[in-house]
Order: sequence, then structure tokens, then C-alpha cells
Amino acid sequence: MKRRTVLQQIALFTGGLIIPLSSNSWVSKGLSKNPSQKKLIVVFLRGAIDGLNVVIPYQEDEYYNNRPNIAILPPNEPNGVLDLDGYFGLNPALKDLMPLWKKKQLTFIHGCGLENENRSHFEVQHYMENGTPGNLKNDEGWMNRLLGILSSKNPTQAVNIGSVTPEILRGSIPVANLPREKDNLQKLSTDIPIVNKLFNELYNGNDSLSLAYQEGQKARKIFIKEFENEMVESSKNAPSTSNFVQEVKKMAKLMSGEANTQLGFIDLGQWDTHINQSAQLNRLLMPLGEGLATLALELGNLFNDTTILVMSEFGRTVKENGNKGTDHGSGNLMWILGGNIKGGKFYGQWNTLEKKALFEGRDIPITTDFRQPISNILSTNFDLSPQLINQVFPNFNSKNSLNFISV
Repeated sequence: MKRRTVLQQIALFTGGLIIPLSSNSWVSKGLSKNPSQKKLIVVFLRGAIDGLNVVIPYQEDEYYNNRPNIAILPPNEPNGVLDLDGYFGLNPALKDLMPLWKKKQLTFIHGCGLENENRSHFEVQHYMENGTPGNLKNDEGWMNRLLGILSSKNPTQAVNIGSVTPEILRGSIPVANLPREKDNLQKLSTDIPIVNKLFNELYNGNDSLSLAYQEGQKARKIFIKEFENEMVESSKNAPSTSNFVQEVKKMAKLMSGEANTQLGFIDLGQWDTHINQSAQLNRLLMPLGEGLATLALELGNLFNDTTILVMSEFGRTVKENGNKGTDHGSGNLMWILGGNIKGGKFYGQWNTLEKKALFEGRDIPITTDFRQPISNILSTNFDLSPQLINQVFPNFNSKNSLNFISV
């Protein structure tokens, strides 16, 4: 049957709607190369979260001197920080993460970032996602290159929560996209049996588009099977207290269920807090902390084999601005969660908030290249050699210097 004929017949059953296909629509495939059972989930906070109001150096006078309106009070004060080690405290909106800190399953790495003077959201996110700083033309993501090393014939091995493949997962190996909670897993025209039959006839070849469709259908069947009960419940329009909490539950289900997802990605926005930062952070941090704690809980025993990495493009200025906010900075925190993390303490280099210790007299300096903690994870958890890590992060000299993972 000719494709034009099939498409004409499909249009009769879909009201003229033709579903666009793309090599990045649902799929994750590649050559098997000793796949690891370890899992990695990356949460990207777009907009540059203020790490200095996430983990607060409450023993430093400079913190309070620079932030008279937006500083978090010391422990035992109303809405004060939650003490971590006698020097640093956690933002109280992240109280759900305290049990993980006490269990030594959570750590923060000081001064992480992209080692240049760039404060452009677009460019720094681009470099952090492609893993090749300085190369604006490269639109292949480092997680896609990692998938190329780990990949098996599993159409849901790498999953993005969202309808569009993010740059960090773009590349020669397609990945599976699961709709965000607000979009849900809606019925498609190809779920109608006769339309499904016609599409299967249309895309039954060995060309790249046909293979993408075939693998995509496999991924969709897995998704539908995993979330069949949830789809019924969601049709009742029951409200959720936090989309992120619901989304990480889906991710945990894919990681632990028949989908056997190994790499996951979720991004969250609205962290660009130039104005009235305190109110905005309070609104955003609580569901973030609740979601991360829920993800750890939902993973169950699999949490011991899973690393959750939370990153943002850069930090923010030490000194608050005239709008009770903060502006684009440099060094930031990287958050690491996992059952085999040597947590309950900090890694990376912390200097002080004295002006002479700051980058350009205004920012936390970058003392750890963002690729280094990720390389440590790839080396220790995924058993990647330096040569393979160099495929993930070309031209980066990886060192096992942080040692935050138990072997």
C-alpha cells in the first residue's frame, strides 16, 4: 500500500489529524555495550537557582551583611535554617530532605559550574547540556553520548519528562519522551485499532523514519502498560498538590517497573529570582524538596543503585539587589542524592564570603568544573574507563578527586 493512500485513509478516522513523526519522538535504541544496572536521574533547575539560600553559611557575618532582606535566619530563629554541620544550614522549605542528609544519602558540592565568565542563561545551559563548553555549534547532549555507551535494545532506557527532547538528551540515539503531568498520557489517533493497523502498514520498512515509528510504538505500549491505572484515575481530573511530585513518581515507576529505565531527565523552571526572591524560592523549594524525597522513597531498594543529580546553570550574586532579589552569578551548588552516596557532609572547595575571596568581588567562585562530579559518577557507578568518559565529555581531563560515592 502506498503511503499517500494510507494517509488518506487515516485522515478519515482522525478528522484530518496526521501525527508528526520524528527520530526523537519516543525512542531509545542503540548497540549493546555491557549495560550497567546503575541508574542516573538528572534534575535541571533552569534560571539559575540561588544556591546561597539553599545551603546557608549562617556562621558568616558577610552572608547577613550582604542580604539584609533575603537572608535566612540562623537555627532556632523563626523560619530559621535547619542546621547541617554547625556551619551550614538548609533552607527550611527543604525540610523533606533532612532525613536523607541524616542517613548520609545527600550531599552538596560547593562552587560547581562552568569555568568561564559567561552569565548568559542560554549559552551556559547549552554548554552544560552538550558537555563541550565553548562549542556553540554542538547540539548533541552528554546524556545521549552516555546512552550510546550503555544502550541496549530497550525503547524506554532513557526517558525525558516532557514532550520535547531537551538538548542534554539530543543526539544520534533517540530517547523516550513522557508527557508532563499536566498533559498526561493522552490517547492518540494511533491508539485506534484501524488507524494503528494503517500506520503499521505505512511504516513497516527498514528506513530511519519507519524504524523510529516502530520503536516509538514499543515505547508507547510500555508507557500505557505501566500507567494504565493512573490514566483511568487521571480522567477524573483529580487535582495534585505538586506536579513535580507526581512526575517523579512516574519516573520511579519507569525505573523500577518493566520499562527498566536507566537514564532519566526532568527540568524545572522559574529560578531566575531578580525580584522578591524570598517569596519565589519559598514557593518553588517546597515541592522540589518534597519531590526529591518522594523519588527516593518510591525507588525503594533501587535507590541504592540510583544517583540523582540536581544542577543549575550558575549561581547568583552574594549581595542582594535593590529589588530584594539577586542577579546572575557564577559558582553554585550541585546536589547529589543516592543510596550509595557518602553524604551528610560537603564536597568541593568553600572559601568565605569575604569580598577578596569572591569572583570579581561579587560571586561564589567556581572551584569544581561541573563535569567532574558527573565523571566521578560515571567512573564509580557505571564503571566507565577514562577513555569512555572522554567520549561523554570530550577534551575533559577527568580526575577521581571528590570521592563522594561508596564502592
